[in-house]
Amino acid sequence: MPRLPWPLPALLAWAAAWLVYLGLQGRVVPVAALVVACAVGTAASVLGQGWWRRGLIATGFPLSLALSGAASVPAWAWLVPLALLLLVYPLNAWRDAPLFPTPHDALRGLSAAVALPTGARVLDAGCGLGDGLLALRRVYPAARLEGVEWSVPLRLLCALRCPWATVRRGDLWHDDWSGYAMVYLFQRPESMARAAAKAQAEMAAGTWLVSLAFEVPGATPHARLQPDGGHAVWVYRMGGQPVASRPAAAL
Repeated sequence: MPRLPWPLPALLAWAAAWLVYLGLQGRVVPVAALVVACAVGTAASVLGQGWWRRGLIATGFPLSLALSGAASVPAWAWLVPLALLLLVYPLNAWRDAPLFPTPHDALRGLSAAVALPTGARVLDAGCGLGDGLLALRRVYPAARLEGVEWSVPLRLLCALRCPWATVRRGDLWHDDWSGYAMVYLFQRPESMARAAAKAQAEMAAGTWLVSLAFEVPGATPHARLQPDGGHAVWVYRMGGQPVASRPAAAL
């Protein structure tokens, strides 16, 4: 669905939700049909590109149902779409990056810039649906991959997609980064200084902080990769001095 031209993904998601809703008529109570149909739209929204498209995909069905007047449900039932959105996109996770998946080959060449020993622990901080873990596995197949994700549904879906990784629910900012040989992030520019400070405080000397697309402000990376002209990959080596003092290697 992410590869389909807009607004086709939204139309498909809305049609699927309506088919589910109509198919459940007479089989379950109206509120149950509303819940299931809204869940279909909300689940499909995670595949949308950008917050506003996800919002349109998730809210299209309940809005069209309300406008049609076809639903005979109590007033409180219209809180169901909001509750589902908050379950998938918790409020305290909105300060972090939107759900942008890591592209398939975004980390190609990373293993040449940073060699990790067999069994090294690598964390995808804010793993979402698991695309970052999949990309990390392509470059570090012998690593022990772990992911942390606040959203319960996303955490469950990620665990299903990446059964070879340890995926747990948690806040990436309160998670302990010590013990990891590498922490990978696909965040937003405003949070990179905070991520660098956390990594510097918790990670051991000689370990690595890797950021897709966004650099640490004022810091000099150990390496900067840009496979096939896609997002830049910024690589920072932890040590006893501030991240910004590290020498850069052009790759």
